[in-house]
Amino acid sequence: MNYYIVIPAHNEEEFIALTLESLVSQTHLPKKIVIVNDNSTDKTAEIVLTYAKEHPFISLVNKTSSAIHLPGSKVIQAFQTGFETLDENYDVIVKLDADLIFPSNYFEAITKHFQSDPSIGMVGGFCYIEKNGEWVLENLTDKDHIRGALKAYRKKTFEQIGGLRPQMGWDTVDELLCKFYNWKIVTDQSLHVKHLKPTGANYNKTARYKQGEAFYTLGYGFIITAIASLKLAMRKGKPFLFVDYIQGFLKAKKENKPMLVTPNQAQFIRKYRLKKMKEKLFG
Repeated sequence: MNYYIVIPAHNEEEFIALTLESLVSQTHLPKKIVIVNDNSTDKTAEIVLTYAKEHPFISLVNKTSSAIHLPGSKVIQAFQTGFETLDENYDVIVKLDADLIFPSNYFEAITKHFQSDPSIGMVGGFCYIEKNGEWVLENLTDKDHIRGALKAYRKKTFEQIGGLRPQMGWDTVDELLCKFYNWKIVTDQSLHVKHLKPTGANYNKTARYKQGEAFYTLGYGFIITAIASLKLAMRKGKPFLFVDYIQGFLKAKKENKPMLVTPNQAQFIRKYRLKKMKEKLFG
């Protein structure tokens, strides 16, 4: 299977060489890697160009956008810029962060999953972060969820869900729409990926409000939002975030923010979320 990779990158000189080194060392190589240099002020572009000289399947695209980091919108706009430079001769499209180190068999294993079952729409491994000299499972990991840092989509699935939404919540709505269209999602616990920069390290208060807004635009409703907000705040070890998430939800509701999903999809999502919550509570 041919797979294409798009990597949005903003000031990633510290890590991007490690990411690219792990990608050019794969047992099953990508056909194309596009790195989108999004307004970097460091040596990100120079490092990428060094790799592009040695590996013709690597290319660099420069993008100028705001330096403000708002989770979701900025990264997916950059992804879209890279995606638009690609042809359609791929079986799998992959969105990666620029601060990951992959085991050499990662994409061989990913493509084997896709080949094993035509109803599998998304596949991903697990992110590990370094704590006290040891690599431990990142606490935002869930066996039913593929992290936004390393998403791989079957072409047909990617097209059916309408690509990626340029706002926070994109890496939840993609999976919920997979469920809506009856695609399977596979997480492979044997694939340990080193995540060099923990998620959310640069988020500010505006970004925290955006999480609540994302819950609203996903059609969660207040009760599911409250439960999801509490769970996420506790998982991050910052209970006070619960208040920010709820305020973000209420603000989005008051402003009647546009939804990420149709009414039918929102109804499906609420039913699905409630079902999963009941399973976790009552087994």
